[in-house]
Amino acid sequence: MTLEERRDAEPDVYQPAEDSQLLAEAACERLAGNETVLEVGTGSGYVAARIADGTDARVVASDLNPHAVRQARTEGVETVRADLVSPFRDGTFDAVAFNPPYLPTDPENEWDDWMEHALSGGEDGRAVIDPFLERVGRVLAPDGVVYLLVSSLTGVDGVVEEAGDHGFSAVAVADESFPFETLTVLELH
Repeated sequence: MTLEERRDAEPDVYQPAEDSQLLAEAACERLAGNETVLEVGTGSGYVAARIADGTDARVVASDLNPHAVRQARTEGVETVRADLVSPFRDGTFDAVAFNPPYLPTDPENEWDDWMEHALSGGEDGRAVIDPFLERVGRVLAPDGVVYLLVSSLTGVDGVVEEAGDHGFSAVAVADESFPFETLTVLELH
């Protein structure tokens, strides 16, 4: 399925867009291929499927949204319904990829549905990013790596600082500019 066809597939699931493509390409370029990879917040399963197809990695995906879990499974992705990394064992993954909800959202303008959960990053855009950074280190194998997509709307420097507070060093490995934001993929070690 093309990106355009996927966008029309399931209205309660975040469908791949430029951010998904950027994260998938960056992860595929940097992974050796024999890793065990977790994609958190898989949505349609696009990123997980691209990593699996583009490398020899074993990819597991997770999402809190039951509609997303169902759609990702129809795409052939091994998917678990989960909140961030909560059900996974310590040291399980060589790499974790995450395209989090990062759009800063005024709480008075939020709506209560699955798409809001996929898009809204809270007032500062980091309502999901910060808890992820706090927890992800637990599931990483020694020398594991995280590929985290961040928007300039969220503040890349602030996310890098928060990652440092949790013991990670960060380097930008891909970015793409749009009229309203710049997307950056951070590699965290």
